[in-house]
Amino acid sequence: MRRLRHSLRWALIKAAVAGTTMVALAFLIPLGLMVQQTARDRAFTAAERQAAALGPALAITTDQDAIARAVASTDAGAQGRMAVHLPPAGAGAGTQSGAGGGAGGVASAPGGTAPGGAAPAGKVSDGSGAAAVAGPAAGATIGEVRALAADVASAGGQGRSFTVEVPGGYALLQPVAVDTARTAVVEVFVADGDLTRGVATAWQVLSGVALGLVAVSVLVADRMGARIVGSARRLAAAARSLGAGDLAVRVPVDGKQAAGSPEELREAGHAFNAMADRVVQLLAAERELAADLSHRLRTPLTVLRLNAASLGEGDAADATRHAVAQLEREVDQIIRSARRAPEDAPAVTVGCDAAEVIRERVGFWSALAEDEGRRWQLAGADRETPVPVQRGDLAAVVDALLGNVFRHTGVGTAFSVDVLATGSSVIVLVGDAGPGFTDPEAALKRGEGHGGEGSTGLGLDIVRKLAEATGGDLALGRSAVLGGAEIRLRLRSRPDGTVPARAGRRRGRGSLFAR
Repeated sequence: MRRLRHSLRWALIKAAVAGTTMVALAFLIPLGLMVQQTARDRAFTAAERQAAALGPALAITTDQDAIARAVASTDAGAQGRMAVHLPPAGAGAGTQSGAGGGAGGVASAPGGTAPGGAAPAGKVSDGSGAAAVAGPAAGATIGEVRALAADVASAGGQGRSFTVEVPGGYALLQPVAVDTARTAVVEVFVADGDLTRGVATAWQVLSGVALGLVAVSVLVADRMGARIVGSARRLAAAARSLGAGDLAVRVPVDGKQAAGSPEELREAGHAFNAMADRVVQLLAAERELAADLSHRLRTPLTVLRLNAASLGEGDAADATRHAVAQLEREVDQIIRSARRAPEDAPAVTVGCDAAEVIRERVGFWSALAEDEGRRWQLAGADRETPVPVQRGDLAAVVDALLGNVFRHTGVGTAFSVDVLATGSSVIVLVGDAGPGFTDPEAALKRGEGHGGEGSTGLGLDIVRKLAEATGGDLALGRSAVLGGAEIRLRLRSRPDGTVPARAGRRRGRGSLFAR
């Protein structure tokens, strides 16, 4: 999960969620508010229709029984949500007969007539269900009243409809002209529940739509991210394989595996494949060049071998012939290694006995040391010391170290070689009584050593690479015994004496090693 949180795929998912959420909110919130307003308008519009339905009845008669029947015939009246405030009888009003027929043109209420021949009193609800008697000036009221008398009078006096807030909701007060001089007021109660009917369901539906959009966007982003991440991972895996030495690896840029990959990643794949092809060509050219250069050494080596054969007998002649033979073997090995493709190299190479190789090479250089009057000493090479390095590579490294002593110190300068074996490494110390290193860091840089005529500046760098190939290192310092330079070569040893093939792939050997 932690890896997913930091991946490109997770970033695309978060971007999709954020974008879709903002779009959904931008559209769904106004839509939800519009639905809420529509529900409110629908409730008041229905109340207005209920009030308008009594207009024809009030225009015909103000008889309370007739109006009560008309109120009961409506949905609001049947639910007890409608009331009619009849106007009082006044001058200019025509005679109307009620069910009980009062004298002098006075309408009688079902509950009887008012004393003194006044207009009958109606029943008015105070909102709690109890009836109150309205005075003659107020007129009769039919149904359950919720609005205040002042609001009713205001609606009748202004001649326009409006709503007032009452306990539990709103009351719509709709004035209806009974005749030219009198106006009745129809009161319709709108409960709070009617104003929000269907709004909660609409919000739930809209929320479900928003969540569905987010889920779809996440799914699409995840699929797109999977294709992009898959292409990027294939490119990274190919780069790692190429770095590990697999020169045949290529990135698929066509076909089913590359389908859906972005154009930029396909272009990167083409560039990687072109780079890998170029690397193969350069390595092949390098191997051919190394083989050709090594082959060109055969002619002077042949001359040296013929001259060495004519030297006659003696230690110096034997040493010269031995050196020429070894040089020929090293040149042949370089040619074979250069001609061999990297994929043909063995995975594991057998090591050698470091003590035996060092004794042999010090014995070889001892003849030259005696001729130059150099005192020398070898210590610690009397027991078997396996190291994961090919015999020829280690011999070339020892020759390079001892050759530096003879090249960079005067005649008669003493030197020593010490071999120290521990449980996990073998340390070779080569010290001399010369002036030492003026700049040890520069001496270790490839091609920057200043060894004079015949020096390539590669010797110590090649020794360092061989040490690092085994997991060891190379260090330069000053000899505590002889007072001159001291080179410490540390090789990591293995119980089985094996080493990965890369530790044996040294390009320079023999006398080609030089500081």
